[in-house]
Amino acid sequence: MRAVHKPYSLQERSNFHHLVLDIAWFGLAWPAVSRFLSVYAIRLGAEASELSLMTALPAVVLLFSATLAGWWMRRYQDTMRALFWPTFGFRLQFLLPAFTPFLPADWQPTWLILSLVLPALPQGISSVAFLIMLREAVDETHIPPLISRRLLVFNLAFGLSGLALGVWLEKAPFPLNYQAMYLLAFGLALVSMWEVMKVRLLPPSQPEAPTARVSPWRVPAFWPVVVITGVTHLAFFSVMPLIPLHLVNNLNAGEGYMALFGLAELVAGAAITLAVSRLIAIFGNRTLIALSMFGLSLSAVVAALAPSLSAALLSAVLMGASWAVTGVALFAYFSESTPAAHKSSYTTAYTQVIFLATFVGPMIGSGLYDRGVNLVVILLIGAGIRLLAGMLVQAIGVQRLRWVRDHIPLAR
Repeated sequence: MRAVHKPYSLQERSNFHHLVLDIAWFGLAWPAVSRFLSVYAIRLGAEASELSLMTALPAVVLLFSATLAGWWMRRYQDTMRALFWPTFGFRLQFLLPAFTPFLPADWQPTWLILSLVLPALPQGISSVAFLIMLREAVDETHIPPLISRRLLVFNLAFGLSGLALGVWLEKAPFPLNYQAMYLLAFGLALVSMWEVMKVRLLPPSQPEAPTARVSPWRVPAFWPVVVITGVTHLAFFSVMPLIPLHLVNNLNAGEGYMALFGLAELVAGAAITLAVSRLIAIFGNRTLIALSMFGLSLSAVVAALAPSLSAALLSAVLMGASWAVTGVALFAYFSESTPAAHKSSYTTAYTQVIFLATFVGPMIGSGLYDRGVNLVVILLIGAGIRLLAGMLVQAIGVQRLRWVRDHIPLAR
């Protein structure tokens, strides 16, 4: 049954506006970390194992710090107050890389890893609190449009910023170019935070029961969410950190091309978000997630076999469109599958699954690379993992997952 969309209240429209502006400013800042930090590390001599650690180690810290979210939020009267300091601490990841040139050369790749690991402590709490805030800022029926609009604006801002920063990095002297970029990104991230803090929460329609502790792991209907969330993120990140290494080492990509690659990825993601709500209505969230994993599998094949940098742009288009669809459909699937009451416990569990999969996934690709497997072969293996993940997502149902609850201690 399709959800009936309620009219937007004035406060919801205001919150919608601030949350879209938040992601616009954040999108302008994010390429500095997500697109160019790995290239920066490569320029400083980082190997595949260190590139994978840049993804995996923060995920471990996020997994731990997310467990503290419930304790942290109980110390405050509402979600917005609980969100302030973790949100600020998370944004330090934009500032810390600016200090890299002041360290000895042998320590610089390690510092770049630490610049992601240290902010991950508050980021885990911030991630949980932010998702709870989203569900308290607009009606549940308005979450898919909000996520779609945020993703559209984010992709556009990310693409334009990534292109501009790529040109800057190639024209300005190294390492001043990277230092200036990270200082600018930190300023933009603070403006994003300012927009977040202007959100005003709606009166709760179904308040959490403060005396009743609910374990999502004991709820059978939550396990399909756990498995789908876990396998999609594990499959996506299994080779994701190695794609820049393949483009730089095997196809001689520079910062300018990496910016163009990111722009192609994000324009595709922005374009597909215009149709995500309609696609969800046609296919349903779970089937759409499965289809997007097939698209991600094809993107890895194209990246591995592309004979030139121009041909590799098709991989960026497929990856951007497919992962954008996954992001919207997955959160919508989580929202519709979990109750509004006990948002904190369910959201904590949801983010823990994401962080665990984000930690395990990169270890697959880096482990193969450390054993001497060719990068092209690794990307093709990653494509197979993504294909299997899509097939599993499509096959999943509550009845088929009951054996998980009976055999995995965490589910009991």
